[in-house]
Amino acid sequence: MKPLFLKESHLGLRILLATLGVVCLIAADLRFNSLGQTRALLDTLTAPVIWVADIPSSLRVWQDTHIRARRQLLEDNERLHQENLLLQGRSLQMASVQAENTRLRGLLNSTALLRNDVLVAELIGVSPDPVRHQLVLNKGARDGVYEGQPLIDADGLMGQVIDVGEFTSRVLLLTDLTHSIPVQLNRNGIRAIAEGTGSLDALEIQHISATTDIQEGDLLVSSGLGGRFPVGYPVGEVVLVQRDPGQPFARVIARPSAALNRSRHVLLVFVGVPEEPAPAAAEF
Repeated sequence: MKPLFLKESHLGLRILLATLGVVCLIAADLRFNSLGQTRALLDTLTAPVIWVADIPSSLRVWQDTHIRARRQLLEDNERLHQENLLLQGRSLQMASVQAENTRLRGLLNSTALLRNDVLVAELIGVSPDPVRHQLVLNKGARDGVYEGQPLIDADGLMGQVIDVGEFTSRVLLLTDLTHSIPVQLNRNGIRAIAEGTGSLDALEIQHISATTDIQEGDLLVSSGLGGRFPVGYPVGEVVLVQRDPGQPFARVIARPSAALNRSRHVLLVFVGVPEEPAPAAAEF
C-alpha cells in the first residue's frame, strides 16, 4: 500500500497539470482563436439553461410592467370618467347661462324701444293654483313698484302688478280667468277686449262681429284705453277665427306674444305712476 501523502501529491500534480492545460488553452484561444467553434457549441448548449434561469426575473418584470400598467389604466379611466362628468355638468350650466344671457340681451334690446323707465325683476315664485296665473317678483315698494304697473318681457306684454310688498310684488298674467285688456288690431286699428282663458297659451277676443275684418296672423297690441296699459305693447297673435252661420259674433283665439311660462327675468314699466296726494292745507 502506497503512503497517503503520495496519493495527495499525485492529486495535486494532476490539478496543477489540468490548470496549466486550461491556461494554455485560454492563451491559445486568445492568441489564435482556436476554440471558437467549441465556444459557440457551448453557448448553444447553455442557452436554454440561461433562458430557464432568467424566467423568474422575466416574470417579475412582466408582472410589474403589465399589472402596474393595468392598475394605472384603471385609475386613469376612473379619473377621466369623473372629469368627463364634471365637464358635462359645467357644459349644462354654461348652456343655461348662455340661454339666460340671450334672454337678458333680448330684454335690453326691448328697453331700447321703450319711451318709459323700466326695472328689471326676477321671478321668484309661481302660484301653486293652476287656475290662478300669478307670479311673485323680487321687487317691491322699496324699488318703486306700484299696483297696476305693466309687466313685459322681450316679446310682449305679460300682465300687471296686483299686490305690492316691501321687498316683493305679485303679478296677474294676461291669461288669468279674471284678467282682461283692451286691444286693437295692429293692421287696421279695430278695437276689442282680450280675456284670459285659464290657459297660458290662449287669449279669447270677445264681441268680435262675424263681419269684422280680422284674420289669422293679425297682431294684437294694447290700445291704451282705460289708462292701465300704454299704447302699442304686443299682446298676442290671432291663431283662430271661427265664423258660424247665424251667430252674430266670431270666435277668435290669440296666442300671447310674451313667454308667460318661460320668462325668468322681466321688465316692470314705469308709466302713469300714481302721484301721492298733496298734504291738506293747514287751517287757521
